[in-house]
Amino acid sequence: MASYGDAQMASKDQLIGGIIFVICVVVGILYTIGLFFWPGANLLGEKLPYIWLIAIPVYLAFIAIMAIGAWIGWTMATTPPPKPIEEITAKVEVEEEEKPVEEAPAETAKTEEEKKPERKKKA
Repeated sequence: MASYGDAQMASKDQLIGGIIFVICVVVGILYTIGLFFWPGANLLGEKLPYIWLIAIPVYLAFIAIMAIGAWIGWTMATTPPPKPIEEITAKVEVEEEEKPVEEAPAETAKTEEEKKPERKKKA
């Protein structure tokens, strides 16, 4: 059962998601207007060259992709290699050999069967 804290956390996550959604929709609409309907828009008293409407997002996307690639490379470079599979299987085999084999007594099986009620046959 979910506690009050879980419900509160979900609503906080939903609020953040809603904010991100609204920001993305507004930026998308403004970008579309600037790219197709308002080239050379006046930004801070100066003309915004049409090329910057394309160059800035492409540059940011390129940097984001490079940052993700660098993060993946750093993670791969700093993560120790896994143990060879032969070493792992040998360790598992040794552990299995060391475990004592426990057999269930036959009496417990019989008592469980005896506990089951027998159905009476209808004549």
